[in-house]
Amino acid sequence: MNKTMAKLLLNRVAMAVLTLFIVSIVVFAITNLLPGDAAEESLGQAATPETVAALRAQFGLDQPAPVRYVRWLAHIVRGDAGTSLVSGQAITEMIGKRLPNSLVLAGATAVVSVPLALSLGILSAMFRGSKFDRGMNMLAVSLVSVPEFLIATLAVLLFAVKLRWLSALSHTADIQTLSQFLRAYAMPVFTLCCVIVAQMARMTRAAVIDQLRSPYVEMARLKGAKPVRIVLTHALPNAVGPIANAVALSLSYLLGGVLIVESIFNYPGIASLMIDAVTTRDIPVVQACSLIFCGAYLLLVMLADIAAIASNPRLRNP
Repeated sequence: MNKTMAKLLLNRVAMAVLTLFIVSIVVFAITNLLPGDAAEESLGQAATPETVAALRAQFGLDQPAPVRYVRWLAHIVRGDAGTSLVSGQAITEMIGKRLPNSLVLAGATAVVSVPLALSLGILSAMFRGSKFDRGMNMLAVSLVSVPEFLIATLAVLLFAVKLRWLSALSHTADIQTLSQFLRAYAMPVFTLCCVIVAQMARMTRAAVIDQLRSPYVEMARLKGAKPVRIVLTHALPNAVGPIANAVALSLSYLLGGVLIVESIFNYPGIASLMIDAVTTRDIPVVQACSLIFCGAYLLLVMLADIAAIASNPRLRNP
């Protein structure tokens, strides 16, 4: 690794850390704008102003926002997200129970969507203008236009209610065999893959076509190279950077789509934990979950930038 590339990588990491710091400020500010708080939610409508004020003081909600932010950020840096204002449990333990489930769902979706989307995108680029390419573009645009909650609802109506092949809820507690795993994850993964595959395939197609229009590809074509060799040997290696960005941006959709999917299928992940925390005004849990989602997005984008730098010969060999 030369000095230029190392400097670029360090700059990307520094920018990611700075962005995460700015995001922490935004997350803290927005969550504090939510109406009500955990004290009012815990005591209910019959609570007196005195009891609400006493509970707010016990939770530390009566402190100025800058003081609470600095204290919260200091705990986050030490790996301590604090304590839930509703259940009294440590937030790291609550997230630790739910995060593996979300990672399994995201991993299963990535394993299915990435190879499928890359294959469809490369094939569409190789046969651009054909009936296959036009059909794939129409299908991709249609899937991108349909919201994930509608896809999930239709999947439940078809596979759970009409055909009775799958359960409408994702029960992950007693999974012991591969068939049980497939039955539990089939509909959530299908719902997430519909939009992710469509987005990723379109972006992959555009990246490969952009490389196929390059002069070096025209030279290889004039030398008699076969279309498959041109794509796999010449165009695809130079499209690694744009494709990596396409994969990262598409997978980042999981961070938003998983909120709706986990809610519809009652999946015990970190997104459903965040939704429950918003309902009960458990602000520390909302802040911790939001920061995890933002950190995961920044990590995906940073990895895509690193892949683009590593695949660019002009950066590797200045």
